[in-house]
Amino acid sequence: MALTVTVGALAFPMWDYEDRSGTTQAYASASSVDTQWGPLTAQDRDLIYRVRLAGLWEMPAGKQAMERAPTPEIKEAGDHLVNGHADLDRRVRDVAKKLGMTLPNEPTPEQQGWLAQMDAAQGKEYERTFAQLLRSAHGKIFPVIGKVRNETRNSLVRQLASDTNQTVLDHITMLEKTGAVDFDAIANAQ
Repeated sequence: MALTVTVGALAFPMWDYEDRSGTTQAYASASSVDTQWGPLTAQDRDLIYRVRLAGLWEMPAGKQAMERAPTPEIKEAGDHLVNGHADLDRRVRDVAKKLGMTLPNEPTPEQQGWLAQMDAAQGKEYERTFAQLLRSAHGKIFPVIGKVRNETRNSLVRQLASDTNQTVLDHITMLEKTGAVDFDAIANAQ
């Protein structure tokens, strides 16, 4: 009998447990915390954390652009970054407080490196560096926001994702209006 069970097990292909019907939701629920606004998943927490981190480097980048940009389009994009992230930062801190989350207070080393690249650049090089770094970062977070917005069952996170989506789309639009975005470089970086 043991031989039959062993042969039977070998005859059927193995599959990834998470890909089996119904297990993805079970996996997400396992890392969830119940709140009065609905379950808070690891994916939800990741978005909240990333929204805060974005503001910690994009607000200084926007302020810098408003002060030293070589064109009015870069200054305007900087203004949108500052205003958009100031609003999102208030919202994300409120959401985090309600959900009992601790947020970072400084940009990541990678984000600090991006700010240093902008600090070192001058003139047209500054314009290209600013537009490229920020447009690339916004393009990477955009699908994450949509996924969380679609999948979350937490009403606070859903509203934050909606607000973030509008802000990110505005920033992408303004950065593209500068004419300094290299779309081929963005596409090739994927």
